[in-house]
Amino acid sequence: MPLLFVYGTLKRDGPNHAHLALQKLIGAARTAQGFTLYSLGDYPGMVPAPDDHDGVTGEVWAVDEACLQRLDHLEGVAENLYRRGPVPLRDPFEASTVQTYFYLRPIAARPHVGATWRGDANT
Repeated sequence: MPLLFVYGTLKRDGPNHAHLALQKLIGAARTAQGFTLYSLGDYPGMVPAPDDHDGVTGEVWAVDEACLQRLDHLEGVAENLYRRGPVPLRDPFEASTVQTYFYLRPIAARPHVGATWRGDANT
């Protein structure tokens, strides 16, 4: 089963977590440095950030292909809102191939969140 890193509304306490029903939580994780979050209103977007030293916190889930297809639809992959691709994580996932969703639209006017999405606390 593919591994997926989630950092926002799909996390266990997030409003879209039901989309991960019947999937398996592997554990808490953090990306390697070079990534950060921006608030897009009710949800975050993760983007590359060369000057970042903290990375982004989240969870790793083992998901089946049917779940990935549903999540691609939810995340607007076909509309070029997000792109699903590999993301480097810190130990213990450093050697694993893990995918996540990267935000593709401009973030210039969006509030910077940093490493951790806390839902309404970030908006």
